[in-house]
Amino acid sequence: MMRSKLGLDFEKVGYAKEVSKRIADDVQKFVDNYSTVAVERTLCRLLGIDGVDKNEVPLPNVLVDELQEKGVLSEGVMFFLGNAVIETGLNPQEIAEKIAVGQLDLTSIPVHSTEEIRKAIQPFVMKSIQVIKDRKAKRDNYLNTIGEGAKPYLYVIVATGNIYEDVVQAEAAARQGADIIAVIRTTGQSLLDYVPYGATTEGFGGTVATQENFRIMRTALDKVGEEEGRYIRLCNYCSGLCMPEIAAMGAIEGLDVMLNDALYGILFRDINMQRTIVDQYFSRLLNGFAGVIINTGEDNYLTTADAFDEAHTVLASDFINEQLALVAGIPEEQMGLGHAFEMTPDLENGFLYELAQAQMIREIFPKAPLKYMPPTKFMTGNVFKGHVQDALFNQISIWTGQGIQLLGMLTEAIHTPFMSDRYLSIENAKYIFKNMKSIGDEMEFKEGGIIRQRAAKVLDDATELVVKIEKEGLFTALEKGIFADIKRPKNGGKGLAGVVEKGSNYFNPFIELLHKK
Repeated sequence: MMRSKLGLDFEKVGYAKEVSKRIADDVQKFVDNYSTVAVERTLCRLLGIDGVDKNEVPLPNVLVDELQEKGVLSEGVMFFLGNAVIETGLNPQEIAEKIAVGQLDLTSIPVHSTEEIRKAIQPFVMKSIQVIKDRKAKRDNYLNTIGEGAKPYLYVIVATGNIYEDVVQAEAAARQGADIIAVIRTTGQSLLDYVPYGATTEGFGGTVATQENFRIMRTALDKVGEEEGRYIRLCNYCSGLCMPEIAAMGAIEGLDVMLNDALYGILFRDINMQRTIVDQYFSRLLNGFAGVIINTGEDNYLTTADAFDEAHTVLASDFINEQLALVAGIPEEQMGLGHAFEMTPDLENGFLYELAQAQMIREIFPKAPLKYMPPTKFMTGNVFKGHVQDALFNQISIWTGQGIQLLGMLTEAIHTPFMSDRYLSIENAKYIFKNMKSIGDEMEFKEGGIIRQRAAKVLDDATELVVKIEKEGLFTALEKGIFADIKRPKNGGKGLAGVVEKGSNYFNPFIELLHKK
C-alpha cells in the first residue's frame, strides 16, 4: 500500500471501491440481457460492412433497421448474417449491399442450425479481431522505437469543422510539443443515430467523426510523429447514440484515446440511461482490447454544479466509472478518469482545495493516467488573467503527477483557439513542468492542515454517496439527480426505442474474444 501524503484512510477507499463494484455488477446484470441498435450496427461494421446506400444511409443502419422493423432484432444480426452467409455464399458486405437494393430479405431465408451459423460467421469475426490486433501492434512498434512525450501528456484540441484544416492545425500543434491531439466532434453528432460516411469539410464547433476522417488524421499524425521522433496520440469521442460504432472505427483506424464515459450521455445529452449503459459496455470492451485510453467526463459535473460543494460527486463517479471499466476488461493503465480545476478564482485558498482534490484523485487511482481538465467556467475573456489561471492549473498537474493535461487556452470564452493560442498554452505548460518537475517529491502536506482536512472530507462525502447509490440502484439515483444536479427518467430520453432484450438465438462471439487480451 502506498503511503498517503494526504493521510487518506485507504480502508475507506477500499470500502468505497467495493461498494462501487457492487453497483457495477448490478448494472452488468441488466446489460447482459440486452442489446441495442448501436451494438448491432457495430457488429455489422466489425464484420466488414461499410458504405452507404443510394440515399446516403449507412449500410449497417439499413441492415439493422430492417431487422428492427420486422420485429426480429432481438435474435441479433450475427444470427441472420451467419445464416445468410450459408445460404447465399456471399460475405457480409455483399449481403448488406443486396439488402440495400431490395434483392434479399434476411428473414425469409431457410434457417440453418445455430452451430452451422456460428461456424459460418467465425472467419469474419477472427479477421476483424486480427485487424484490431495489427493496428495495436503498429502503435506499440512506434512507442518502442520512436517513443512519446513524458507525462503529463500535453493534450490540445482542434475544431475547425474541416478535416483537412484540422490536419494543418494538428500538425502545427504536434510540432509545438503536443502529445495528444483531440479532434472535437461537431455539435449535435452525439444525438445522431447513425455515423456519417466519408471525409467531411463542414462542421459546427468541431468536425464530424467518421471512419475516413479518423484515417486521414491518423495518417497525418504518424507522418509528423516520425519527423518529430515522438509518437502523437489521436483522440476522438465515442459517446452518444453511436458510442460502440465509433469505438470500433477507432480500433480499426488506430485511435489512442477516446472520450468514453458511462454516464455523460445520460446527464448532458439526455440519452436514455438503459441505452447508454448497454452501449458503454460494448464500446469499452473494444477500447480495452485495442489498447485505447478512455477518458471519462466527471469534469462536466462542475460546469453545472459548484466545484467546491460538489467535488465529492466527481470522486464518486470516478469510483463507479472505474468499476464499470473493469467489468469491460479495461486495465487501470487505460483509465483516464476525469476531474477538473473549476473552483471560482474568488475562493480564498482555492488553490489549496484544488491541490487537495488533485492529489486525492491521484492517490486513490495510482495506476490511472488521470485526465485533468482546465478552468473554463470562470474564464472571462481577460486573456492575462486566463493565462495565470491556466498556469496555476499546470502547477497542480505536475505537483500531483496527473497523466493527461488538457491544456487551458488563454482565449477560452472568446473563440476557438488559434494556432498561436495553442503555442502559448504549450509553452506555459512546458515551462512549468520543467521548472517544477520534482516538486511533488519534495513537498509534504501539514498534518491537520487545510489540504489534508479537505481531502478527508471529500473522501467521506464520496463514500457516503456511493453507499446511497448502491441502496437505490444506479438507475434510480440518476432519476433523482444525484450527479450534476441533473435528473433523468429511466424510460425517458433519446434512444430508448433502440434497446432490445436478447432472444433465444442471440449470440455475440466478440464479447468473449475482446475480453482476451
